[in-house]
Amino acid sequence: MANLYTHQSSNIRKTWILFTMFLVVVVGVGWIFSQALGDSSILYIAVLFSLVMNVLGFWYSDKIVLAMARAKPVTRESHRELYNIIENLCMTAGLPLPKIYIVPEAQPNAFATGRSPTHSAVAVTEGLLKVLDRSELEGVLAHELSHIGNRDMLVSTAAVVLVGFISILSDMFTRSLWFRGRDNERGGGGIMLLIALAVSILAPISAILIQLAISRKREFLADASGALLTRYPEGLALALEKISKSPLPMRFSGNTTAHLWIDDPFDDPRGERYARKPWLHKLFMTHPPVGERVAALRGMEV
Repeated sequence: MANLYTHQSSNIRKTWILFTMFLVVVVGVGWIFSQALGDSSILYIAVLFSLVMNVLGFWYSDKIVLAMARAKPVTRESHRELYNIIENLCMTAGLPLPKIYIVPEAQPNAFATGRSPTHSAVAVTEGLLKVLDRSELEGVLAHELSHIGNRDMLVSTAAVVLVGFISILSDMFTRSLWFRGRDNERGGGGIMLLIALAVSILAPISAILIQLAISRKREFLADASGALLTRYPEGLALALEKISKSPLPMRFSGNTTAHLWIDDPFDDPRGERYARKPWLHKLFMTHPPVGERVAALRGMEV
């Protein structure tokens, strides 16, 4: 398998392109709202706030996510097998060893976070260590390390910030209409107001769909990269089947971090998560259906 770490420069460029697109979208939405309301300060606030959110998301997203999951750091002495598996996979992938955490959850699951391979972390639940055998655990950990190598965490962070901030801007705009009433003398006219109103409704929905589409695409990519790393796709396929069929709930995770886990922690545990799902329903999923992921893994040639 090609060294994951050798693709760092390409992934850095893609990351900066993504963050630039984020800024352009926020500025565009802010400009439309400022023209409709005749208040240029809205645009300045949008630009300033987007820059602040990008910086915070870049530097502190990993700490925030780990705190939300109540993850606890582990050492080689406390979890020797887990530590050794991750260390061996990192050597194969050419990645630095991430910080390793245990999440006090019975549901089998795992996630990776961090702004770069040198500032990254992998977290697994207590339930995952109890349910999976060594080859299955290797598959899951290889999947998470692939997220780190591909810098997917920055992509996910940018997408979350984009969705959140566009929703805030849209909410600010619609609320301001109540205070300004129907007086458009300071605004850009009725047509501009209608355009802004349409954007305030459609932009958050579009941003959410983009976020979810990015998340699903990166999951497929991490599955393939992880399978190539271990040279044993069946290990990850079996792990996904076990994880998806677990009826145990997730106590501490929230919807805002659901896309980070290897499998959606809030999927229906009665088997529907493994079944084929309608196209429209798939648009609003944080993860591809497990059945599709397993089929893709078992169709791989390594």
